[in-house]
Order: sequence, then C-alpha cells, then structure tokens
Amino acid sequence: YSFLALLLAMAIGIPLGLLAGYYKYLDNVLMRIVDVLMAFPGTLLAIAIVGILGPGLANVTIAVGIGTMPAYARLIRGSVLSLKSLPFVEASLSAGAKDSRIILHHILPNCISTIIVYSMLQMAWVIMSISTLSFLGIGAQSPTPEWGALVSAGRDYIFSSPHVSSFPVIFIFLTVTAFNLVGDGLRDTLDPRM
Repeated sequence: YSFLALLLAMAIGIPLGLLAGYYKYLDNVLMRIVDVLMAFPGTLLAIAIVGILGPGLANVTIAVGIGTMPAYARLIRGSVLSLKSLPFVEASLSAGAKDSRIILHHILPNCISTIIVYSMLQMAWVIMSISTLSFLGIGAQSPTPEWGALVSAGRDYIFSSPHVSSFPVIFIFLTVTAFNLVGDGLRDTLDPRM
C-alpha cells in the first residue's frame, strides 16, 4: 500500500509540477492550491481525509498519497523552472516543437533522476504515515496484518510480552532506514556534480 500511495502522489504531483513550472499563467493558481495543502502537516491532512472517506487501508493509502502530492508538485516545478531556461529547451522552441513535446521529451526525462531519489526518501515518510494511522486505529482494520496495527495490538502486553510490539517496530525502523540509505546512495550516484 505504501507503493500505491507513492504512485498516487506522483501521478498527481508530477503533472501539476510540470504544468505549473512550464506555463506561467497556471503557476500562480496551481501553486496556491499546493500551498494550501502544504500548510497542513502531512499526517494531519491524512487524518482529515480519512475522517471524510472513512477508516480502512485503501482510504489511508489515498489520504497519504494526497498528503505527499504537494511535495512532488513543488519539487518538479522547481526542476522545470531551472530546465526551462537551458539552451536545449530554447533550441526546441526555436525549431517549432510543441509544448507537449518539450515537456514530455526534454524536460520530464531530465527530472527522472530527481524523481527517483526523492521517491526513495519519501517512501520512508509514507511507510511511517501509514503505520501511524494504523496505530491510531484508522488504517488497517483487523484481521489485516499491518505494522502499525500490530504495534497497537501489542501495546496492552508491552510489559508481559514486549516482543509483540517490538518486532513490528524493528521492522518499521529497518525498512525506513533501508529506503533512506538507498535514497542517499541513489542521490550520490545520479548527481553528476558529486
């Protein structure tokens, strides 16, 4: 479900960022919407969305995806603004290329490494958010096994059987750390200035 939440965030955030960065007249409108979403902490926004949609792992996935989307829109918009003024984009414009071709064949491929690295780092936040919401009881419902729900189920037995909550916490920690390390490694590998 973490991958689905991340895919939803990318599916909405990347096109918004591309359009806002390339078209100046859309920039102000789209970025104000993104600013409103970014004004709320991601977890609080996800709780509000789950409150509207109802509890369940699918709704938490949608909520976390929407909560993650503004960061993608901002990141891609910044990349597009910097790429838009480079000579290869100006050459394509001079040659008469359509805007859609410039966006899809020149600008987006140059954003891919940024998207990959940021996605690895965001995956850690998505896993933590879904686990937190499940721990609070608005995510995965019993009998669906989910790390946050397992921690919540084991908190009543924390003194008599600490392993019930400890193992899911350890797995959350190891998974989040692994995604952060992979993201750092990809950033070092894909950044030509390093």
